[in-house]
Amino acid sequence: MQSLLGLAVATTGIMLAGAAPAMSQERVGEAVLVKTSVTGDSGPVAARSPVHRDERIRTSATGLGEFLFRDGTKFAVGWNSSVVIDEFVFKDSNTVQKLSLNAARGTFRWISGKSKSSAYEITTPAGTLGIRGTGLDIYVGSGGITAIVLLSGAATFCGSNGCQDLTRRCDVVVATPSGGVAPADRVNRDIFDVLGTPRALPFLSGSQRLSRSFRQVASGCGLSAANVTPRERGDAARPERSRPDPEPQSEYSH
Repeated sequence: MQSLLGLAVATTGIMLAGAAPAMSQERVGEAVLVKTSVTGDSGPVAARSPVHRDERIRTSATGLGEFLFRDGTKFAVGWNSSVVIDEFVFKDSNTVQKLSLNAARGTFRWISGKSKSSAYEITTPAGTLGIRGTGLDIYVGSGGITAIVLLSGAATFCGSNGCQDLTRRCDVVVATPSGGVAPADRVNRDIFDVLGTPRALPFLSGSQRLSRSFRQVASGCGLSAANVTPRERGDAARPERSRPDPEPQSEYSH
């Protein structure tokens, strides 16, 4: 009898252990474009691969992934990035009650889908982003420094010192975990010095090219030539006056 009871308990334990992963494998969208190397919890991601709630998506140093969630939200993940689909709660077949992402590092583009704006939230090491019918680019760099560039709609970023609203196209906020969030300002080429790398915001600079449906929300906000040298442009021999006047300087530091 004891041996039979032990067998039943062991069998039940195996069934429960096997059920736990299955419950977490809730499909919330799919990859629509993959370049170089993108991986999920189950291994390499390819076009049309499903993505699931609680899944971590990673890209290589040259990787790019474009994802379409079930409510129509578009989310691009640029090179050297890591993000978790933290929470995904369906409201009905076409909308969600909650869609939250945890962006640990890298660069991302977000284009809201059909759900209410209050359903969307993105967390970074420097704070939390609330999204209101929005297209935007996100960069999370070394030490958790975070930049948000608004492309359409509106957004609010809340850090350790309070919240800042983004309401004008091509405005940016920069935040750090310890210093909080700075006031919104017009983005310009100084942003690459502030973030410490010309590889930040590659969708706006043109370093990584998105598919047409992911590019439609905005142009480069004046950053498209930010990390291109005169020699690469082929204008090294041109006189200085032939170049456009520099854009006004902005202060992003706290």
